[in-house]
Amino acid sequence: MIKLKLDNVNKQLGGLRILRDVNLEIVAGEFVVFVGPSGCGKSTLLRLIAGLDSICGGDLLIDGRRVNDLEPRERGVGMVFQSYALYPHMSVYDNISFGLKLAKTEKTSLRERVLKTAQILQLDKLLQRKPKELSGGQRQRVAMGRAMAREPDILLFDEPLSNLDASLRVQMRNEIARLHARLASTMIYVTHDQVEAMTLADKIVVLNGGRIEQVGSPRELYERPASRFVAGFLGSPRMNFLAAFLHAPGETSLVESLVLGKTPLPFDSSALSANAQLSLGIRPEHIALKAVHGTAGIVVTGVEYLGSETYVHLDTGQDEPLICRCDVNAGWRVGDRVELELDLANLHLFDADGVALKRLPPINLTLPDGIKQQAVRADAL
Repeated sequence: MIKLKLDNVNKQLGGLRILRDVNLEIVAGEFVVFVGPSGCGKSTLLRLIAGLDSICGGDLLIDGRRVNDLEPRERGVGMVFQSYALYPHMSVYDNISFGLKLAKTEKTSLRERVLKTAQILQLDKLLQRKPKELSGGQRQRVAMGRAMAREPDILLFDEPLSNLDASLRVQMRNEIARLHARLASTMIYVTHDQVEAMTLADKIVVLNGGRIEQVGSPRELYERPASRFVAGFLGSPRMNFLAAFLHAPGETSLVESLVLGKTPLPFDSSALSANAQLSLGIRPEHIALKAVHGTAGIVVTGVEYLGSETYVHLDTGQDEPLICRCDVNAGWRVGDRVELELDLANLHLFDADGVALKRLPPINLTLPDGIKQQAVRADAL
């Protein structure tokens, strides 16, 4: 069942278009996360759904009903903001019940809903405390409780953990995941933190410049990004990109790059012309290193030891170093020279506009005459 639908939604402030032709469907019970760089429109999109900002064009439907002109309280949504925005002179009980009192909820029902919400959020023993007597995580749970007590159809979160320290963010992230599992409600969550997005979401919506770049599960976006932007945005460290160009277009693309030389790859480049500029993308975990002696190979320029893994930085002559994730016992040092072994099954190819080329099923590849490099085996792709 489609819970929420955005149909060609646009938002403009003055002469600046904040959101452009946004189309999105959210299924009932889904946990959907909006991610993207600062200024991409993710918080604005959340505010349009909440009714805090007006829509300039297109339709917003909740349960099939057009809600563009409805007030926030009429939409059946609850919102948790980045700041706790708690009333310091009120107890936890009064903060949670405040919205219900404004809605003139009957007293018995009000008390039942506050106690139920407090129990779910493990605040039932803190109901008489004031905000100044609570930890940061407890205050954020009170803010969540205030939205939940109204029993909204959709819960909206606008970067709710950004004010917390790192360890508390992990704890609250787990609590929000458990909360969604218990309530099975529809949740929409805005964050700039890709770890939050990858760990919480059923579905991630990546925004860039007011447009949706890609929608999919965390695994789908990580393993099959539709654009160079998505590939570079998700992942830490981000995906490596190597400049390349197309020798021969077709369903088997003959590509040349500094690292691979001339290599046939199973990507459909039939819409491109010869000598088109490309980008090869590969993640740090899909690169292995092999030591070489003398002046051959690529120079190690940096080593980051992180306890469970090591990131090795390599100078490939580009503006940014190539980063490889290695075992901590590999023992690489600055100044070492290495050869690269790439996992070609996890290679990505993007055109000059950053659009991912379609990967084709593995096939037997035949090299053109005059090309001496060995063909890539089909079973390696």
